[in-house]
Amino acid sequence: MLVANTISFSYLDKITIHSSTFSLKKGNNLAIIGESGCGKSTLLKLIYGLYDLDEGQLFWNDIKILGPKFNLIPGMDFMKYLAQDFDLMPYISVAENVGKYLSNFFPEAKKARISELLEIVEMTEFANIKVKFLSGGQMQRVALARVLALEPEVLLLDEPFSHIDNFRKNSLRRKLFSYLKEKNITCIIATHDSTDVLSFADEVLVMKDGKIIENDSPKAIYNHPKNKYIASLFGEINEFSVDGKVFLAYPHQLKIVENSEIKVEVVNSYFRGNYNLIEGNFENQTLFFENTTAIKNNEIVYLEIQK
Repeated sequence: MLVANTISFSYLDKITIHSSTFSLKKGNNLAIIGESGCGKSTLLKLIYGLYDLDEGQLFWNDIKILGPKFNLIPGMDFMKYLAQDFDLMPYISVAENVGKYLSNFFPEAKKARISELLEIVEMTEFANIKVKFLSGGQMQRVALARVLALEPEVLLLDEPFSHIDNFRKNSLRRKLFSYLKEKNITCIIATHDSTDVLSFADEVLVMKDGKIIENDSPKAIYNHPKNKYIASLFGEINEFSVDGKVFLAYPHQLKIVENSEIKVEVVNSYFRGNYNLIEGNFENQTLFFENTTAIKNNEIVYLEIQK
């Protein structure tokens, strides 16, 4: 189990992580979400041991996680951390990069392990290509394979799919998180992508200004967001008032009905494939809702919140 007990950290005089406490069971996947600059990446680095805590303690089971003041080479041996810069060697092949930390004592086992990892990240056909010739997304996939090579107990991922095309990202996520569950590897992922959170996380930490403001399951946080900031991390959100009472609703929760208190004048329709996102005006408040077809501008419709 990973335990963070009232940890704090600051860059010079600016506090970046404020008295944060949380825990994570072995084999679970934790997603850290929040706006840019909220402290997600810094928290990952603290967990890995790249920085020294100002206050508090971090433990993995009975092992205390310590920073550069205590370790000649920062970072814990039983963890692997994938930063956003990948740190690959450009002048050697993809296979050589993936196998960099694997022992040469059993060459056949090493070759089989590299092949297995390249299949997981869908880079088998690039095994003998030098990394310098790859795209950013391909490099990111190679970096993912490399951090998995020695099967760490804890895997820390900082925006691991940010450079990868959408058509490949979904397949890669399914393969990666299935592999982590199969091997009982604990994973902590800092991400902006709600798909990483809703589909694959067991728990979610929501951060704002260096503070943990929510810690719960993805379903609980999505279905019952405490405020607009939290809800907005999962997509478009409406915050509006009816007779002085404030409501939060995702566009798919607003449905057209015959009559209601929410009388909306349509402003625009945006085609989204299997539905249209409709922009409307309700008492000088902008609302977005979904509909199967486009609606003419200036048309009046009535909405109801259905959760």
